[in-house]
Amino acid sequence: MSSRHHRDDFMRGRIIGKIEERRKITDVAMEFDIAHSVVSRLWKSFKTTGMCSRRHGGGRIRSTIPAEDRYIVLSAKRNRRTTAQQVANQFLAASGKQISRKTVARRLRGGGLYARRPVVCVPLTRQHRTACLQWCREHHNWTEQDWACLLFSDESRFSLSSDCRCQLIWPDSGTAYRPENIQEKDQYPTCSIMVWAGIIINGRTCLHVVANGTMTGQRYIDKVLLPHDCLDSEGIQRLIWPARSPDLNPIENVWDALGRQEAGRNYPPTNKNTLIRALTEEWDKLPQQLLDNVVQSMVALELQCRMRTSIFGSYCQKKQTEHSIRPVSSATGTRVSRQTVYRRLGHIGVYARRPVRCVPLTATHCRL
Repeated sequence: MSSRHHRDDFMRGRIIGKIEERRKITDVAMEFDIAHSVVSRLWKSFKTTGMCSRRHGGGRIRSTIPAEDRYIVLSAKRNRRTTAQQVANQFLAASGKQISRKTVARRLRGGGLYARRPVVCVPLTRQHRTACLQWCREHHNWTEQDWACLLFSDESRFSLSSDCRCQLIWPDSGTAYRPENIQEKDQYPTCSIMVWAGIIINGRTCLHVVANGTMTGQRYIDKVLLPHDCLDSEGIQRLIWPARSPDLNPIENVWDALGRQEAGRNYPPTNKNTLIRALTEEWDKLPQQLLDNVVQSMVALELQCRMRTSIFGSYCQKKQTEHSIRPVSSATGTRVSRQTVYRRLGHIGVYARRPVRCVPLTATHCRL
Protein backbone atom coordinates (compact mmCIF):
# COMPACT_ATOMS: atom_id res chain seq x y z
CA MET A 1 0.00 0.00 0.00
CA SER A 2 1.42 3.37 -1.00
CA SER A 3 1.80 6.09 1.64
CA ARG A 4 1.37 9.84 1.25
CA HIS A 5 4.12 12.18 2.33
CA HIS A 6 2.59 15.56 3.14
CA ARG A 7 4.84 18.59 2.61
CA ASP A 8 5.17 21.00 5.49
CA ASP A 9 4.11 24.65 5.20
CA PHE A 10 7.68 25.83 4.65
CA MET A 11 8.11 23.53 1.66
CA ARG A 12 4.74 24.62 0.26
CA GLY A 13 5.74 28.27 0.58
CA ARG A 14 8.95 27.64 -1.31
CA ILE A 15 7.05 25.96 -4.14
CA ILE A 16 4.56 28.83 -4.37
CA GLY A 17 7.44 31.31 -4.35
CA LYS A 18 9.14 29.56 -7.26
CA ILE A 19 5.94 29.69 -9.33
CA GLU A 20 5.39 33.34 -8.48
CA GLU A 21 8.83 33.96 -9.94
CA ARG A 22 7.29 32.85 -13.26
CA ARG A 23 8.91 29.42 -13.14
CA LYS A 24 7.18 26.60 -14.99
CA ILE A 25 5.34 24.03 -12.93
CA THR A 26 7.31 21.26 -14.66
CA ASP A 27 10.64 22.85 -13.70
CA VAL A 28 9.53 23.36 -10.09
CA ALA A 29 8.36 19.75 -9.85
CA MET A 30 11.71 18.51 -11.15
CA GLU A 31 13.64 20.77 -8.78
CA PHE A 32 11.80 19.50 -5.69
CA ASP A 33 11.59 15.93 -7.04
CA ILE A 34 7.82 15.68 -6.68
CA ALA A 35 5.02 14.89 -9.12
CA HIS A 36 3.77 17.51 -11.55
CA SER A 37 0.19 16.94 -10.37
CA VAL A 38 1.12 17.76 -6.75
CA VAL A 39 2.60 21.12 -7.71
CA SER A 40 -0.34 21.88 -10.00
CA ARG A 41 -2.92 21.17 -7.28
CA LEU A 42 -0.97 23.26 -4.77
CA TRP A 43 -0.86 26.23 -7.16
CA LYS A 44 -4.58 25.96 -7.92
CA SER A 45 -5.39 25.77 -4.23
CA PHE A 46 -3.25 28.86 -3.56
CA LYS A 47 -4.98 30.86 -6.29
CA THR A 48 -8.41 29.87 -4.91
CA THR A 49 -7.86 30.29 -1.15
CA GLY A 50 -4.76 32.49 -1.03
CA MET A 51 -3.21 30.10 1.52
CA CYS A 52 -0.43 27.56 1.09
CA SER A 53 -0.95 25.61 4.33
CA ARG A 54 -2.54 22.20 4.13
CA ARG A 55 -6.17 22.03 5.08
CA HIS A 56 -6.83 19.35 7.64
CA GLY A 57 -9.37 16.82 6.45
CA GLY A 58 -12.46 15.94 8.41
CA GLY A 59 -11.78 12.24 8.76
CA ARG A 60 -13.63 9.81 10.94
CA ILE A 61 -13.51 10.61 14.65
CA ARG A 62 -11.32 8.20 16.61
CA SER A 63 -13.28 5.78 18.75
CA THR A 64 -10.74 5.92 21.58
CA ILE A 65 -8.86 8.66 23.38
CA PRO A 66 -5.11 8.55 24.12
CA ALA A 67 -5.69 7.28 27.67
CA GLU A 68 -7.77 4.39 26.31
CA ASP A 69 -5.07 3.66 23.72
CA ARG A 70 -2.54 3.29 26.52
CA TYR A 71 -4.92 0.96 28.37
CA ILE A 72 -5.21 -1.27 25.27
CA VAL A 73 -1.44 -1.46 24.89
CA LEU A 74 -0.99 -2.15 28.61
CA SER A 75 -3.59 -4.96 28.49
CA ALA A 76 -1.66 -6.68 25.70
CA LYS A 77 1.65 -6.27 27.51
CA ARG A 78 0.24 -7.84 30.68
CA ASN A 79 -0.69 -10.97 28.74
CA ARG A 80 1.39 -11.39 25.59
CA ARG A 81 -0.68 -14.36 24.40
CA THR A 82 -4.04 -12.63 24.43
CA THR A 83 -5.82 -12.04 21.12
CA ALA A 84 -7.13 -8.77 19.73
CA GLN A 85 -10.71 -9.92 20.30
CA GLN A 86 -9.97 -10.73 23.94
CA VAL A 87 -8.44 -7.27 24.43
CA ALA A 88 -11.56 -5.74 22.87
CA ASN A 89 -13.73 -7.72 25.31
CA GLN A 90 -11.62 -6.55 28.25
CA PHE A 91 -11.91 -2.98 27.03
CA LEU A 92 -15.69 -3.35 26.77
CA ALA A 93 -15.92 -4.66 30.33
CA ALA A 94 -13.72 -1.87 31.67
CA SER A 95 -15.10 1.15 29.79
CA GLY A 96 -18.44 0.00 28.39
CA LYS A 97 -17.34 1.05 24.90
CA GLN A 98 -17.54 -1.39 21.99
CA ILE A 99 -14.55 -1.48 19.63
CA SER A 100 -13.58 -3.96 16.93
CA ARG A 101 -10.53 -6.20 16.93
CA LYS A 102 -9.18 -4.26 13.96
CA THR A 103 -9.24 -1.11 16.08
CA VAL A 104 -7.35 -2.98 18.78
CA ALA A 105 -4.78 -4.16 16.21
CA ARG A 106 -4.27 -0.58 14.99
CA ARG A 107 -3.83 0.74 18.53
CA LEU A 108 -1.34 -2.02 19.30
CA ARG A 109 0.61 -1.26 16.14
CA GLY A 110 0.66 2.38 17.22
CA GLY A 111 2.21 1.21 20.49
CA GLY A 112 4.85 -0.87 18.70
CA LEU A 113 3.19 -4.27 19.22
CA TYR A 114 2.74 -6.61 16.25
CA ALA A 115 1.36 -10.14 16.09
CA ARG A 116 4.18 -12.64 15.61
CA ARG A 117 4.63 -16.37 16.03
CA PRO A 118 6.47 -17.19 19.29
CA VAL A 119 10.04 -18.43 19.02
CA VAL A 120 10.36 -22.19 19.59
CA CYS A 121 12.27 -22.93 22.79
CA VAL A 122 13.68 -26.23 24.00
CA PRO A 123 13.01 -26.88 27.73
CA LEU A 124 16.30 -27.31 29.59
CA THR A 125 17.28 -28.23 33.10
CA ARG A 126 20.15 -26.69 35.05
CA GLN A 127 22.37 -29.64 34.09
CA HIS A 128 21.63 -29.10 30.39
CA ARG A 129 22.49 -25.41 30.60
CA THR A 130 25.69 -26.05 32.54
CA ALA A 131 26.89 -28.73 30.11
CA CYS A 132 26.14 -26.65 27.04
CA LEU A 133 27.75 -23.52 28.46
CA GLN A 134 30.88 -25.51 29.29
CA TRP A 135 30.94 -26.93 25.74
CA CYS A 136 30.62 -23.45 24.22
CA ARG A 137 33.46 -22.12 26.38
CA GLU A 138 35.70 -24.98 25.29
CA HIS A 139 35.12 -24.21 21.60
CA HIS A 140 34.89 -20.41 21.64
CA ASN A 141 38.34 -20.14 19.98
CA TRP A 142 37.35 -22.28 16.99
CA THR A 143 37.36 -20.51 13.63
CA GLU A 144 35.39 -21.20 10.46
CA GLN A 145 38.30 -23.34 9.23
CA ASP A 146 38.03 -25.52 12.33
CA TRP A 147 34.28 -26.01 11.93
CA ALA A 148 34.73 -26.70 8.21
CA CYS A 149 36.55 -29.95 9.10
CA LEU A 150 33.47 -31.35 10.88
CA LEU A 151 30.71 -33.51 9.47
CA PHE A 152 27.39 -32.49 11.06
CA SER A 153 24.88 -35.36 11.09
CA ASP A 154 21.38 -35.70 12.45
CA GLU A 155 18.10 -37.48 11.89
CA SER A 156 14.67 -36.01 11.29
CA ARG A 157 11.13 -37.25 10.75
CA PHE A 158 8.94 -36.31 7.79
CA SER A 159 5.27 -37.21 7.30
CA LEU A 160 2.67 -36.89 4.56
CA SER A 161 0.53 -34.51 6.61
CA SER A 162 2.38 -32.00 8.74
CA ASP A 163 0.90 -30.04 11.64
CA CYS A 164 3.10 -27.06 10.84
CA ARG A 165 1.11 -23.93 9.99
CA CYS A 166 4.17 -22.08 8.68
CA GLN A 167 3.47 -23.00 5.05
CA LEU A 168 1.74 -20.12 3.25
CA ILE A 169 0.14 -19.89 -0.17
CA TRP A 170 -0.48 -17.03 -2.61
CA PRO A 171 -4.23 -17.07 -3.39
CA ASP A 172 -6.06 -14.49 -5.44
CA SER A 173 -8.81 -12.49 -3.76
CA GLY A 174 -11.97 -14.56 -3.24
CA THR A 175 -10.36 -17.91 -4.16
CA ALA A 176 -9.73 -19.33 -0.66
CA TYR A 177 -11.84 -22.45 -1.25
CA ARG A 178 -10.54 -23.45 -4.64
CA PRO A 179 -8.87 -26.89 -4.76
CA GLU A 180 -5.39 -25.47 -5.34
CA ASN A 181 -5.72 -23.38 -2.14
CA ILE A 182 -6.91 -26.19 0.14
CA GLN A 183 -4.60 -28.41 2.18
CA GLU A 184 -5.91 -31.87 3.04
CA LYS A 185 -5.20 -33.07 6.58
CA ASP A 186 -6.28 -36.20 8.44
CA GLN A 187 -7.46 -36.08 12.02
CA TYR A 188 -4.66 -38.46 13.02
CA PRO A 189 -1.07 -38.50 11.72
CA THR A 190 -0.45 -40.45 8.53
CA CYS A 191 2.61 -42.49 7.67
CA SER A 192 5.99 -40.94 8.36
CA ILE A 193 9.62 -41.85 7.81
CA MET A 194 12.85 -41.13 9.67
CA VAL A 195 15.83 -39.97 7.61
CA TRP A 196 19.49 -39.40 8.43
CA ALA A 197 22.12 -37.33 6.63
CA GLY A 198 25.29 -35.35 7.18
CA ILE A 199 26.68 -32.09 5.80
CA ILE A 200 30.17 -30.65 5.48
CA ILE A 201 31.81 -27.83 3.58
CA ASN A 202 31.74 -28.67 -0.16
CA GLY A 203 29.97 -31.96 0.44
CA ARG A 204 27.10 -33.98 1.88
CA THR A 205 26.17 -37.61 2.51
CA CYS A 206 23.35 -39.45 0.86
CA LEU A 207 19.94 -39.27 2.51
CA HIS A 208 19.56 -42.48 4.50
CA VAL A 209 16.02 -43.69 5.18
CA VAL A 210 15.45 -45.44 8.51
CA ALA A 211 12.61 -47.87 7.92
CA ASN A 212 10.17 -49.07 10.57
CA GLY A 213 11.09 -47.12 13.67
CA THR A 214 13.28 -44.42 15.12
CA MET A 215 17.04 -43.90 15.10
CA THR A 216 18.39 -45.62 18.21
CA GLY A 217 22.04 -45.97 19.13
CA GLN A 218 22.30 -49.56 17.91
CA ARG A 219 20.43 -48.83 14.68
CA TYR A 220 22.71 -45.82 14.12
CA ILE A 221 25.71 -48.15 14.20
CA ASP A 222 24.09 -50.93 12.14
CA LYS A 223 22.34 -48.81 9.51
CA VAL A 224 24.63 -45.77 9.18
CA LEU A 225 28.16 -46.24 10.45
CA LEU A 226 28.82 -49.80 9.29
CA PRO A 227 27.51 -49.34 5.70
CA HIS A 228 29.53 -46.13 5.37
CA ASP A 229 32.72 -47.54 6.98
CA CYS A 230 32.93 -47.21 10.73
CA LEU A 231 34.56 -44.03 12.04
CA ASP A 232 37.11 -45.83 14.18
CA SER A 233 38.52 -47.81 11.27
CA GLU A 234 39.09 -44.55 9.38
CA GLY A 235 40.77 -42.78 12.28
CA ILE A 236 38.03 -40.12 12.48
CA GLN A 237 37.47 -38.62 15.91
CA ARG A 238 33.99 -38.08 17.34
CA LEU A 239 33.18 -34.70 18.85
CA ILE A 240 31.25 -34.85 22.12
CA TRP A 241 28.00 -32.93 21.69
CA PRO A 242 25.86 -31.51 24.52
CA ALA A 243 22.38 -32.96 24.97
CA ARG A 244 19.23 -31.04 23.97
CA SER A 245 21.02 -28.40 21.92
CA PRO A 246 19.39 -28.30 18.46
CA ASP A 247 20.39 -24.66 17.99
CA LEU A 248 24.05 -25.75 17.95
CA ASN A 249 23.59 -28.19 15.08
CA PRO A 250 23.40 -26.30 11.77
CA ILE A 251 21.80 -29.24 9.98
CA GLU A 252 18.52 -28.36 11.75
CA ASN A 253 18.22 -25.44 9.32
CA VAL A 254 18.82 -27.82 6.43
CA TRP A 255 15.94 -30.03 7.57
CA ASP A 256 13.73 -26.95 7.57
CA ALA A 257 14.79 -26.13 4.01
CA LEU A 258 14.23 -29.73 2.91
CA GLY A 259 10.73 -29.75 4.40
CA ARG A 260 9.82 -26.52 2.60
CA GLN A 261 11.13 -27.87 -0.71
CA GLU A 262 9.16 -31.10 -0.30
CA ALA A 263 5.98 -29.20 0.61
CA GLY A 264 6.34 -26.89 -2.40
CA ARG A 265 6.45 -29.63 -5.05
CA ASN A 266 3.92 -29.43 -7.86
CA TYR A 267 2.85 -33.02 -7.16
CA PRO A 268 3.03 -33.66 -3.39
CA PRO A 269 3.73 -37.23 -2.25
CA THR A 270 0.69 -39.38 -1.58
CA ASN A 271 2.21 -42.50 0.00
CA LYS A 272 5.35 -43.68 1.73
CA ASN A 273 7.26 -44.57 -1.44
CA THR A 274 6.58 -41.26 -3.14
CA LEU A 275 7.53 -39.45 0.08
CA ILE A 276 10.89 -41.22 0.17
CA ARG A 277 11.48 -40.46 -3.51
CA ALA A 278 10.51 -36.80 -3.07
CA LEU A 279 12.80 -36.30 -0.08
CA THR A 280 15.70 -37.98 -1.87
CA GLU A 281 15.24 -35.81 -4.96
CA GLU A 282 14.89 -32.58 -3.00
CA TRP A 283 17.91 -33.47 -0.86
CA ASP A 284 20.06 -33.78 -3.98
CA LYS A 285 18.67 -30.48 -5.31
CA LEU A 286 19.55 -28.44 -2.23
CA PRO A 287 22.21 -25.89 -3.24
CA GLN A 288 25.64 -26.57 -1.78
CA GLN A 289 25.94 -22.87 -0.96
CA LEU A 290 23.09 -23.28 1.54
CA LEU A 291 24.91 -26.12 3.30
CA ASP A 292 28.18 -24.16 3.35
CA ASN A 293 26.44 -21.12 4.81
CA VAL A 294 24.88 -22.99 7.72
CA VAL A 295 28.20 -24.69 8.54
CA GLN A 296 30.04 -21.35 8.44
CA SER A 297 27.43 -19.91 10.81
CA MET A 298 28.72 -22.12 13.66
CA VAL A 299 30.96 -19.31 14.95
CA ALA A 300 27.97 -17.00 15.34
CA LEU A 301 25.74 -19.81 16.68
CA GLU A 302 28.28 -20.73 19.35
CA LEU A 303 28.61 -17.10 20.45
CA GLN A 304 24.84 -16.53 20.55
CA CYS A 305 24.25 -19.77 22.44
CA ARG A 306 26.94 -18.87 24.99
CA MET A 307 25.39 -15.44 25.54
CA ARG A 308 21.86 -16.82 25.88
CA THR A 309 22.95 -19.56 28.25
CA SER A 310 24.92 -17.28 30.53
CA ILE A 311 22.32 -14.50 30.57
CA PHE A 312 18.88 -16.03 30.06
CA GLY A 313 19.47 -19.71 30.79
CA SER A 314 17.47 -21.03 27.87
CA TYR A 315 18.02 -21.91 24.25
CA CYS A 316 15.95 -20.78 21.33
CA GLN A 317 15.92 -22.77 18.14
CA LYS A 318 16.43 -20.14 15.46
CA LYS A 319 15.63 -20.85 11.85
CA GLN A 320 18.10 -19.11 9.56
CA THR A 321 17.25 -20.72 6.25
CA GLU A 322 15.41 -17.75 4.79
CA HIS A 323 18.10 -15.28 5.91
CA SER A 324 21.20 -17.29 4.94
CA ILE A 325 20.44 -17.48 1.22
CA ARG A 326 18.86 -14.66 -0.72
CA PRO A 327 16.62 -15.91 -3.55
CA VAL A 328 18.09 -15.81 -7.04
CA SER A 329 15.95 -15.90 -10.16
CA SER A 330 17.18 -18.78 -12.33
CA ALA A 331 15.36 -17.32 -15.33
CA THR A 332 16.98 -13.86 -15.35
CA GLY A 333 20.00 -14.25 -13.07
CA THR A 334 18.88 -11.16 -11.12
CA ARG A 335 19.28 -11.33 -7.34
CA VAL A 336 16.24 -10.03 -5.46
CA SER A 337 15.26 -10.14 -1.80
CA ARG A 338 12.17 -11.84 -0.47
CA GLN A 339 10.82 -8.44 0.63
CA THR A 340 10.98 -7.33 -3.01
CA VAL A 341 9.04 -10.44 -4.03
CA TYR A 342 6.39 -9.70 -1.38
CA ARG A 343 6.01 -6.12 -2.62
CA ARG A 344 5.67 -7.17 -6.26
CA LEU A 345 3.05 -9.79 -5.41
CA GLY A 346 1.18 -7.29 -3.23
CA HIS A 347 0.96 -4.84 -6.14
CA ILE A 348 -1.04 -7.38 -8.16
CA GLY A 349 -3.26 -8.35 -5.22
CA VAL A 350 -1.55 -11.62 -4.19
CA TYR A 351 -0.84 -12.01 -0.46
CA ALA A 352 0.54 -14.87 1.63
CA ARG A 353 -2.23 -16.76 3.42
CA ARG A 354 -2.55 -20.07 5.25
CA PRO A 355 -4.32 -22.69 3.12
CA VAL A 356 -7.80 -23.86 4.11
CA ARG A 357 -7.72 -27.32 5.66
CA CYS A 358 -10.14 -30.13 4.91
CA VAL A 359 -10.46 -33.88 5.48
CA PRO A 360 -9.10 -35.89 2.49
CA LEU A 361 -11.88 -37.80 0.72
CA THR A 362 -11.68 -40.65 -1.75
CA ALA A 363 -14.16 -41.42 -4.53
CA THR A 364 -15.88 -43.94 -2.24
CA HIS A 365 -16.38 -41.29 0.44
CA CYS A 366 -17.91 -38.91 -2.08
CA ARG A 367 -20.38 -41.50 -3.36
CA LEU A 368 -21.52 -42.28 0.18
